[in-house]
Amino acid sequence: MPATSAPTDMPQDMPLNAAPSPATNTSVCPEEIARFSALAQQWWDPAGPMRPLHAMNTVRTEWINRHLPLRGRTTRRVRLLDIGCGAGLASESLATAGHDVLGLDASADGIAAARAHLEAHPLPAGSGPLTYRNGSAEDLVAEGQHFDAVIALEIIEHVTDPEAFMHLLSALVEPGGTVIVSTMNRTLRSFAIGKVGAEYLLRLLPVGTHDWKKFIRPSDLARQARAAGLDMQTISGLTPGPAGWANSWKETRDLSVNYIASFIKR
Repeated sequence: MPATSAPTDMPQDMPLNAAPSPATNTSVCPEEIARFSALAQQWWDPAGPMRPLHAMNTVRTEWINRHLPLRGRTTRRVRLLDIGCGAGLASESLATAGHDVLGLDASADGIAAARAHLEAHPLPAGSGPLTYRNGSAEDLVAEGQHFDAVIALEIIEHVTDPEAFMHLLSALVEPGGTVIVSTMNRTLRSFAIGKVGAEYLLRLLPVGTHDWKKFIRPSDLARQARAAGLDMQTISGLTPGPAGWANSWKETRDLSVNYIASFIKR
């Protein structure tokens, strides 16, 4: 698509986060999986199409580490599920911090890239165990698996049914455990910056990466979480530093574009 083409998902007068369709019964959207699978071999290129994720990975990981459950441990190691892990940017960072990490993604190409990178770049001494699995959250729920913490980073805006997805996250975490979600707010500012700016003007992301209509307001995310038995504990904004989106990010009180939130399961 030419750089001058206008995005097709302009803001409309429509209800935000309308009730999910009864026919929606999976978190996996085949079109989204195909889009990210096509980028799998470029995922670890810090100057490639995933460079905004590389740029925000440090501040995101630090935030997660501060909000993971201690659950009486003398260390911060927890059994952690990274849903929608892609090629493993956050999974590797969290395992390096000492956690026991399972990276899960519905893209077989993404998981292959994650495994290849881990094999070529072994984690440093003192890291926690890291394994990868190709599959969906529904697979783990069907198996009765549970984790101390579940994280879903920049993924809920790509699933078929966000409200049902929050129920899946809740089903996968132990009572008293932590769920962490990062996503994009549904505001005019996020449309201008996260959609038009990032995809069409600055070309930081491939055109079509995001659908603004799927961005989620913090109030809607909190409501969906409560319905799934999750109570919001903390929320912070994430914003690029002075050098811009492709460079280091910082934590902020501004939730108008990117934000990250932690929840505790009742």
